Amino acid sequence: MTEDDGYRTAEPAGDPHAGSLGERGGKSAGAPHRSDPESRGRTTIADGVVAKIAGMAARDVPGVHSMGGGFARGMGAMRERMPGAGGKSVTSGVKVEVGDVQTAVDLEIVVEYGVSIIEAAGDVRENVIAAIERMTGLEVVEVNNAVGDVHLFDEDEGQPERRLE
Repeated sequence: MTEDDGYRTAEPAGDPHAGSLGERGGKSAGAPHRSDPESRGRTTIADGVVAKIAGMAARDVPGVHSMGGGFARGMGAMRERMPGAGGKSVTSGVKVEVGDVQTAVDLEIVVEYGVSIIEAAGDVRENVIAAIERMTGLEVVEVNNAVGDVHLFDEDEGQPERRLE
């Protein structure tokens, strides 16, 4: 991979000949090509793409209420209410570092009250690694989860908790 304007070049992993049409059962047009398809160009993946994949994969895990710290969530809530402001940010609470063939991900998550934080964090880690590696071919070396808050169900109502008198 190369770094140019926030983009990384993904190099294919494994056997360079494994992707040819003849070996996958596709139709062959006679003589094999003199060069592999991988040598005929590059694929670049922007850092933002990896961040979006990580954000979506983390949000898909049961028990994850939202992403981002208190300030980021507050700004996101304001942005959602403003017409034309773009709505929810998929990358809120996501930071990625992308290298030549590897990436590292830092996430800030908010879990639902009552959910095992350790299990939710482990599920987030597994889901993010699987999604990034499947979609980009990059090796994920680490996914760090910071649980910044626990969502209480009465917080959605915006009303103080009722007290018995």
